[in-house]
Amino acid sequence: MPTDDGVEKSAILLIALGEDYAAEVLKHLGPKEVQKLGHAMAALRSVPRTRVDEVLTEFHTTAEQSAAVHVDTDAYVRSVLTKALGDDKASNLISRILQPGDTNGIEGLKWMDAPTVADLIKNEHPQIIATILVHLAHDHTSDILNQFTERLRNDVVLRIATLEGIQPEALRELNDVMLRLLSGSASVKQSAMGGVRTVAEILNFMGTANETSVVDSIREYDPDLAQKILDEMFVFENLLDLDDRAIQLLLREIQSESLILAMKGATESLREKIFKNMSQRASEMLREDLDSRGPVRLSEVEGEQKEILKIVRRLADEGQIVLGGAGGEEMI
Repeated sequence: MPTDDGVEKSAILLIALGEDYAAEVLKHLGPKEVQKLGHAMAALRSVPRTRVDEVLTEFHTTAEQSAAVHVDTDAYVRSVLTKALGDDKASNLISRILQPGDTNGIEGLKWMDAPTVADLIKNEHPQIIATILVHLAHDHTSDILNQFTERLRNDVVLRIATLEGIQPEALRELNDVMLRLLSGSASVKQSAMGGVRTVAEILNFMGTANETSVVDSIREYDPDLAQKILDEMFVFENLLDLDDRAIQLLLREIQSESLILAMKGATESLREKIFKNMSQRASEMLREDLDSRGPVRLSEVEGEQKEILKIVRRLADEGQIVLGGAGGEEMI
């Protein structure tokens, strides 16, 4: 998604296009993009004509520059993602983007809130539920899992952790059971979904109590599997493992109010690491804000910490930082 300025320009462009054309554009965007643009359009009360002309001119210039580009898009996407993310990270993303056939049905779930999806699928077989959830965004999946009973939640997460791939036959079965939520194809290759990394990402978005329960349940089934999941998880305290450059990059992306709330639940060592990567004035102001801020709900603290972790994972996926303090070339 574009920067805030990019979002505003996109909103201005859509309004300038008129309702019918704007609606056609929005049909090609995902739920989060539509929501973000919707908020941006709603916030535009009065836009100067000069600003509209500026946005339209920039769009026209960009469109002209790209209009004559003809490439083998599949090969281009594979090449770009592999160069940007490396083979391991790119392979899963490529399989989702370039997977033959489509999953139009599952797209409908992405537009529903977590309680609605949970109510829709809770009576299906846990294996079916697991297969559905690996197609959704990890934070959405986590919210849905939080709606389930503890027994069902633990069962489904275990199945996601042990899911090695989705065969065309499974997709066809899912299509029948879930009223054409997924459409299978004989040419579909096994999708690289599920597994330890997927569960770790889901648990990163889950509340502490449910997260502990799920991990304990998996540990009873397979201690080694539980440990692998824990090794893949990146929690707020793991910010201590980031180098100073990564912390500084992260701080540029975080709103001060979000940082204050998140730091309320941080250890003293993590606080000091944050402070030392800020200017003296900024660190002094943050210390004062922390000292003057009264008690806050644990749910608020955890919520802001998870929002910051989303930014961490985005920066890591973009190759700007390295998680775990290992790997990557030295920056000079």
